[in-house]
Amino acid sequence: MSGVDALYARVDSPLGVLLLVGRGGVDGRTVLDSVSLPGQKGGAEVRDGWRLAPEAFTEVAGQLDEYFAGRRTRFDVPFAQSGTEFQRRVWKALEDIPYGTTVSYGDIARQVGSSGAGVRAVGTAIGRNPLLVVRPCHRVIGADGALRGYAAGLERKERLLALEGGSL
Repeated sequence: MSGVDALYARVDSPLGVLLLVGRGGVDGRTVLDSVSLPGQKGGAEVRDGWRLAPEAFTEVAGQLDEYFAGRRTRFDVPFAQSGTEFQRRVWKALEDIPYGTTVSYGDIARQVGSSGAGVRAVGTAIGRNPLLVVRPCHRVIGADGALRGYAAGLERKERLLALEGGSL
């Protein structure tokens, strides 16, 4: 996200300091554009013109705290509709993966109507998910059950899956 209307906050988490980026919504709720971690491939970085506004992220910060404490299994925050049409289909499929479970990249490819070489495109779309943790891309693993690709690092993916008590 760019522009002077961007708001941001930093929130401590067991994975490291999360950078939350968003903007004001029409109903007074902050629309979340990005959740990222330091060192994350493609993660957001604070830009000139962005305004530090931790109060704008109270709702999502509270939900993240509940998630990391094991008291929340889904997020209920408004977030921006970004990405290509294909990415949005893949990201919607991520949102439908139940807490504590995993699916394969091939499962997601079949769900969005892409097969064969489409698994690679699904992996690319998942890797571009701007809403780390909130949109649970960490629940997608290899067909053989191995952890594969995570923009914030496989160690963090493993920690999230362990938090959820999911099978690896």
